[in-house]
Amino acid sequence: MSKKETNTNSTVEEKEYSILNLGPTHPATHGIFQNVLKMDGETIIEATPTVGYIHRAFEKLAERRPYAQITPITDRLNYCSSPINNMGWHMTVEKLLKIELPKRAEYLRVIIMELARISDHIICNTVIAVDTGAATGYFYMFQWREKVYDIFENICGARLTTNICRIGGFEKEWTKKVWDLINEFLEGFPAALNEFTALVERNKIFMDRTVNVGPISAEMALSYSFTGPNLRAAGVDYDVRVANPYSSYQDFEFTIPIGISGDTYDRFMVRQKEMWESLSIIKQAIKKLPEGSCRADVPDFFLPPKDEVYNNMEALIYHFKIVMGETDIPKGEVYHAVEGGNGELGFYLISDGGRTPYRLHFRRPCFIYYQAYPEMIKGKMLSDAIITMSSMNVIAGELDA
Repeated sequence: MSKKETNTNSTVEEKEYSILNLGPTHPATHGIFQNVLKMDGETIIEATPTVGYIHRAFEKLAERRPYAQITPITDRLNYCSSPINNMGWHMTVEKLLKIELPKRAEYLRVIIMELARISDHIICNTVIAVDTGAATGYFYMFQWREKVYDIFENICGARLTTNICRIGGFEKEWTKKVWDLINEFLEGFPAALNEFTALVERNKIFMDRTVNVGPISAEMALSYSFTGPNLRAAGVDYDVRVANPYSSYQDFEFTIPIGISGDTYDRFMVRQKEMWESLSIIKQAIKKLPEGSCRADVPDFFLPPKDEVYNNMEALIYHFKIVMGETDIPKGEVYHAVEGGNGELGFYLISDGGRTPYRLHFRRPCFIYYQAYPEMIKGKMLSDAIITMSSMNVIAGELDA
């Protein structure tokens, strides 16, 4: 579709613009969302983003479910690092219930969350490389993402949407196979990460396609409420794990990688460096892993063993209450945030004392920083719009919640 604009000067000049639909089913958008682009040839004059094609209504679904049954809903937000979503929700409920976890449970959560962060960054950065024409790194690095999913599967039985962990800690202690898989990953992944970095970091084609593409200043990023790697790439060293530590993150030493110009290249490099920091945190957590239980003493949220259910009345009652969602939650209002794979993931919860939330709101980082996308691609080429979107790590599941 084209559109003509006429200059009102004495000499009649006509400027013809094209209207291009980028999405909602375009394969390069990596999700079900649309951008209506006003184009001058290959240059973007303005963009209008549109969301709402998935119609998930996560928050309203959650308000009709018992607290333990909300965990699978959080899986579907940023499904590239779903364990972080799960544990962020569990910590929110634990904050409301004033549940204090054993140190061991908190350390185990840190290990899982950092593995999920690495998995998230692998997806984002290899897709950026694909959008510049470098598909090799994508296929090579995804085998390591699968190894992370092997770890998740051996802990909880699921890979992508994990429903991992429970309110109050873990269902059971990890097996020897889990620890073997983690050690195998820690031993082999650094070499692969180095190879992928060497493939693209100083590659002229990659740099030409990413440097000064989709930049955002620190001031603009803050005005749009950016968080996560997108904010840190603009030079702001804000990280929820440091600003408001949770799950014993204050026990670990790590640096916060930051960029300078906030462009696609900086966003890529920040995530590359964050993977190294995540590896360091995991190693520290394993080295300092405390003894003790992997869960708090909250029987209202843990199914009793089957042999007890069949032979003990109290265990049968707990089993029935948990399955039927008959655990009452005290009145209260809390907000808790974690550092998700792509920014601050927060849960605002209001309880009226019933068995389901009175009101629940998810602070999805994608939904917030996607609003800056039209400004970031204005004046850029169409090909720049694709790679800018990839570098922002826009996940459709967080846009339409």
